[in-house]
This record gives sequence, structure tokens and C-alpha cells, in this order.
Amino acid sequence: MPKRNEPLERSCALTRAVRPVDELIRFVAGPDGIIVPDLRRRLPGRGVWITASRQAVAEAQKKKVFSRALKDGSVRVEGDLTDQVDALIERSALNALSLARKAGEIVSGFSKVEAAVRGQDIIGLVQARDGGDDGARKLAAIARARFADTGGCRIIGCFTSAQLDLALGRSNVIHAALLAGRAGENALVRVEELERFRTGSVSDPVAGTLDDPVANDGAGSAVIQD
Repeated sequence: MPKRNEPLERSCALTRAVRPVDELIRFVAGPDGIIVPDLRRRLPGRGVWITASRQAVAEAQKKKVFSRALKDGSVRVEGDLTDQVDALIERSALNALSLARKAGEIVSGFSKVEAAVRGQDIIGLVQARDGGDDGARKLAAIARARFADTGGCRIIGCFTSAQLDLALGRSNVIHAALLAGRAGENALVRVEELERFRTGSVSDPVAGTLDDPVANDGAGSAVIQD
């Protein structure tokens, strides 16, 4: 959320389009002149705002937007800035999943997830992108039947089982369910930020189907719905 008195919108230095700050990433030049992402919008110095997508960040780096926006030819980007941002957003999402676990707002393991999908107040299903299809299809079918009248159920498929193991503190995590609550909802927001950055979409992800329960090519989320 924007800090108090912070503008709710900014102009993208690449496209000049005015967007909500939640759809932009702020960059600043460090003391050594290297451009660094400021995801929390807290670092000192003049910020350069870029649309929060891999394509936009890559274009900004290629076209030397940062030095032009800061009017300083000495600032520079080291390495692949898109990969740097992606890693930071991914880490933030995984940390949020870990906090949801500590708050008791995420369950894992097929049986527990199935029970949650059938009867608990869930806000999303997490499916390891390198997991098997059978369990994912069964859970997607249950979710589709239960949430048919409420717009569908969010399916998160952007993490590997190894990443989920570390975030959730157990081994061989393939399925998990995010439960309603402050920590669970925050985790969903962070995951959606990652999905938007990777796909370039600032709207709802694509709808999945029972034949393709995680329709996202490993980049983000889907929605199981009618």
C-alpha cells in the first residue's frame, strides 16, 4: 500500500502512461551509481518509475531510460535488471507464503488440501508446477464445483516443489491451500504481483479449465471457473 501522502499514481518513465503505483516499480541509483529496484518504495533519492512487467523493465534497460530520467549519464545498470526484479518479487511472494503458514492460514498435503477445498474458506490453491497432473485435476474439479457460483477459485502454479518445501517448512509439497485471513490474503497479493510481472497482465489471470487446471505455462496463476 502507498505510504501516507504518497501519490496514488505515477508516470512510467518508459511509456509515459500514468498508472497506480501498485502497477509500477520504483528504481533508484545507489551511492555507486548502480540502478537498484526499490520494491517497497522506501529508498532515498529520486525515483524512476517503470511499468511492473518484464518487458517494460527490459525495454527501459535497453533504451537507457534510467540515465535519461535521472539526467545523469554516470548511472548504470549491472546485469539483467529483469532477472533481478523477478528474483526479488519471487522471494517476497515465497516469504509471504511462509508467513501465512506461521499464521495457520495455509495447509499442505493432498488430504488436508482436499478437505480445505471442500469445506474451509479458501482463497487460492497452490500447485507445484513440477507436480503430477492427477492430483491437480482432482482438486481443480472439486474447486470448480464448489466455487461455480462465486467466480471461480484462484490457482497458483508459479513455484516448484522445492521452493514450496522451503517456504512451508516441509518436504515434497505439491498441493497447498491458502485460507482467508490477513496473512493468506497478503500472500495472494504478493503472488499476483509476481504473475503480473512475468506475464505483463494487470488484470485477472486467464481462466483455466478442467483439462488444463493450471493454464499458465509456469509463469503465474489461473482461475478455475465456469
